[in-house]
Amino acid sequence: MDNHEFINLAIEKVQEHINGRPTRGSNGSVCVSMYNVYVVWQVKVLQNYKALLSTSLEGDQHYYEVTYNGDKKQLYLDVYDKQENKCFEVDD
Repeated sequence: MDNHEFINLAIEKVQEHINGRPTRGSNGSVCVSMYNVYVVWQVKVLQNYKALLSTSLEGDQHYYEVTYNGDKKQLYLDVYDKQENKCFEVDD
């Protein structure tokens, strides 16, 4: 797997996750295109890949982490929610 294939697969898995989840207050489901999902950060170390992704969907406070284990040929999707945001003053 190369970097381009990994990123496309990561975006696809985030889309599948969101499209399979019902929206709040509606009878349908969200329809997410590849243009709603973007990569925040990515890295490749040896045969392993990791990417952090987000969406441009209003109200989606999820953060998606996709990891590919090249040894086992397995892809993992972790979904995180923003719990809180704290600000700290830092003296230089």
